[in-house]
Amino acid sequence: MRRRWTTLPRDTRLLLAARAARSVGQGALIVAFALYLDALGWSAPAIGALFTAGLLIDTALIVALGPASDRLGRRVFLLAYEAAQAAAAVIALCTAAPAALAIAAVVGGFGRGANGSSGPFAPIELSWLSQALPRRERGRVYSLNMAIGFSGMGIGALLGAGPALLGELLPGALAYRPLFALVLAGSLVCLVLIALARDAPAAAPQATTARPAADAEADRATRRSENALMRWLFGVNALNGIAIGLVGPLMTYWFAVRFGRGPADIGPVMALAYGVTAVSSLFAGRLVDRIGVVRAVVWMRSLGLAILLVLPLVPSFWMAAALHVVRSALNRGTAGARQALTVSLVRPHRRGAAVSTGSVAIQLPRAIGPLFAGLLFGGGMLAAPFYIAAGFFGAYIYAYRRVFSAHDPTRR
Repeated sequence: MRRRWTTLPRDTRLLLAARAARSVGQGALIVAFALYLDALGWSAPAIGALFTAGLLIDTALIVALGPASDRLGRRVFLLAYEAAQAAAAVIALCTAAPAALAIAAVVGGFGRGANGSSGPFAPIELSWLSQALPRRERGRVYSLNMAIGFSGMGIGALLGAGPALLGELLPGALAYRPLFALVLAGSLVCLVLIALARDAPAAAPQATTARPAADAEADRATRRSENALMRWLFGVNALNGIAIGLVGPLMTYWFAVRFGRGPADIGPVMALAYGVTAVSSLFAGRLVDRIGVVRAVVWMRSLGLAILLVLPLVPSFWMAAALHVVRSALNRGTAGARQALTVSLVRPHRRGAAVSTGSVAIQLPRAIGPLFAGLLFGGGMLAAPFYIAAGFFGAYIYAYRRVFSAHDPTRR
């Protein structure tokens, strides 16, 4: 593993290290933030609405920033993101006033579980990560990227159990406040790492009068083909986004309401889920080398779907926790492989646009999910979001195989 790490390009290693630094604070807040809001007296629909608002704003940023980064470069955008994260963490450390906390949560992406990525700036980060990588290496390196993020999330999730230990020193909701210091520290480290990384975005082909007409026509044909693939990518990923929004952001809240457990129990479960998912991401990278991206995604996501159907039926917290850990590993473990396919659908100078398309397709419908799930939870329908999500996950798996089998980057 050490030898493989040292053979990676320098800038790739810096971006991977930034993901590690960022992921710890994210892991702590995915366990604790919804519980923090609950301790402050926020209702389930209000918590869901806050997540929805944040996801909608993220979507708008993704639409604007991905294509812009193809023209202007990536580093300046990621530096701005980390500075905003640091400011949001400072606000959350200092106050629990609803308006200020809501603004900080939207800007900082608190509790939304970005798996160590840079939130709405993730398409920029992913297209930058691909710059120095050969096509066939992307599946392995993107899987490593996700494994690093999940490992940090796991460490953070363990720290997210901290409020249970701080209850005597910091009463009530105040016990959650120190967790925002993790976000602040991670952002400061990321600012340094990103500033050290070199950015050399690929230039688009330039049209000239000397360019043969045949080449110009070939370029237009390639662009039409890429645009068609991106439209398919949007439609397929939208199915995935709806399902993720229904069961992802409020998972810790579901454990708390369904089984009456707090961060002391939920934190270690989430930590284990992320740790196992990190291993699963590395396994997925190896599986991709053997059977290809599409088949690896289809097999792992199908097993995760089967577990999702059983999860709301189990009678005990620990049974549900075990199923959640395995399902998380199977579903999230494919993220790096899916990202590798996305950046391979287009030419280098359009990767920001491609990753933005895929991300928007997930984020926009995903934004609806927390609000809808919060309303269902508030009405006592604790199983309904899982089964609605299962239908969308099933449609996603079928469509992913049908659309992308012919475009697997490991098969060319």
